[in-house]
Amino acid sequence: MATDHSFSPSLSAQESLPITRAALYARVSTLSGQDPEMQLTELREYASRRGWAIANEYVDRGVSGAKESRPALNKLMADAHRRKFDAVLVWKLDRFARSLKQLVNALAEMEALGVAFVSLRDNLDLSTPSGRLMFQIIGAMAEFERALIQERVRAGLRHARAQGKRLGRPGVNVEAKRIRELRAHGASLRTIARQLGVGLGTVHRALPARSKTVSKAGLGSDPTLAPQADLAVESLRTCDCRPEVPAFAEQHIISLEPASVSELLV
Repeated sequence: MATDHSFSPSLSAQESLPITRAALYARVSTLSGQDPEMQLTELREYASRRGWAIANEYVDRGVSGAKESRPALNKLMADAHRRKFDAVLVWKLDRFARSLKQLVNALAEMEALGVAFVSLRDNLDLSTPSGRLMFQIIGAMAEFERALIQERVRAGLRHARAQGKRLGRPGVNVEAKRIRELRAHGASLRTIARQLGVGLGTVHRALPARSKTVSKAGLGSDPTLAPQADLAVESLRTCDCRPEVPAFAEQHIISLEPASVSELLV
């Protein structure tokens, strides 16, 4: 049920497909004092009155309806994609979904698969024109609810900005001096990040800005060597082990002044 469908489901004008096989879904929130057999008994009787064969029964025991991912429900949706049944019967809507968004997403997915949905106690039958009309109304209410939530979020963000609050994830406090010390002792950026428990980008930002161009440090007048030498030096800077360095790049790196080499590999 993770698929995010539109909140404005279209009112299907196509003829209803004949229903011969039905899947029963039942759920109880706790294992103490609740038995799904009561729900299943009424659903079996309803399917018998309609002349529908029961393809399978899917039961979630001790699972909250607020969870979108439930073992039996996930299997039911997977079998719906395989068209193992023509309709899904539930005792009440709250046995199938708790939130309006979750309900509409699931019903829209079933409608796209050509699977009807019937809620016994709520008198909702999407295999009939009146049921599809009710589905349209439910979808409109879900879209309205989503619009209200979005507006409340935007209003809260505007209020926070007006008060001078900084939005977004809080920054990570890191000792730049400690990073520079580890770097000076030859630790790679990834080793420093792993040791301090911070991201690689945080380590990069904590280090002073420096030039990564080797060509300015003594590659001579041959501009074709600069990009490859830059790549070699960057590999030396970021890799825990010494990578293979092209001979021409290593020669020019060695020929640099000691101060220049130190600046490149700090």
